Amino acid sequence: MSNSFRKNCIVLHESCTTALDRSDSVPRIDLSFLDPPFNQDKAYNAWADNLPPEEYWEWMHGICAKVYALTSDGGAIYFMQREKNTEFVLQCLRDTGWTFQNLIIWKKKTSAVPGMKRFGKHYQVIAFATKGKTPRVFHRLRIDPPLPADYKHARENGMFVTDVWDDIRELTSGYFAGDEALRDVEGNRLHKQQTPIQLLLRIILSSTNPGDVVLDPFAGSGTTLVVAEQLGRKSVGIELDSHNVTLIQNRLAERRKSDEVSRFFKDYACTPDLESIWGEHGLNGKFASSDGLTAKQMAFLQSD
Repeated sequence: MSNSFRKNCIVLHESCTTALDRSDSVPRIDLSFLDPPFNQDKAYNAWADNLPPEEYWEWMHGICAKVYALTSDGGAIYFMQREKNTEFVLQCLRDTGWTFQNLIIWKKKTSAVPGMKRFGKHYQVIAFATKGKTPRVFHRLRIDPPLPADYKHARENGMFVTDVWDDIRELTSGYFAGDEALRDVEGNRLHKQQTPIQLLLRIILSSTNPGDVVLDPFAGSGTTLVVAEQLGRKSVGIELDSHNVTLIQNRLAERRKSDEVSRFFKDYACTPDLESIWGEHGLNGKFASSDGLTAKQMAFLQSD
């Protein structure tokens, strides 16, 4: 186990099950984002993604309970899963003390996955819950997406973000993932389940203030940490796969232009007090950009 520490970010290279049990490893948490393996028998380097369903949901139950114990009063959790597992997600949260607030529908912008016996799948769910009935922080963000075709008049001041998020594109496989997808020198994806910057930006802006602590117990490619750092939030990422840990460390050390959150500031321009929500660090930060892979990432891949 090797851990790395930056000024406002801790990266723990170990299982979240053990890390969350140690009171010295994780501070008091204000927001957690859970995007665990979905138990779909996908090929992970350090995880067998084919547990018996009962064992998998017992594991998820334990993680939710551990995160709850570490969360400040009114703190939030966002738990992302497949749409078919919605009932299990809600039960996990309910049984471990969380108060349900919203079931967010993240509607994909690509074509739906076709089905032979049912309607095609076109979204994932993100359950938003809090420790206690009242969130300690909840910013009512306003956006101004393109008008539907049958609208005649432009909005005067945008619209509040609802529980259907259809304006954030997932990082699909292949070309359509764009510049944000982490790739090697041959163009191959370094993390096929990479979460988009825009998704974590909305979650962190909605449920934290600058200086708050954000936890990602399944840190993956490190998107949560990259966004949190730019917005002046402290963060803790836990990741089992050593390949991903190195990826996170390099991503934090040499930020790419495609990881900058400042390019999305205009999307929330209709939000009152946006500058204070965004934080001075995020507004004034200067970011080192890199088109494609950094030198450290290239060296890591060659050594691997």
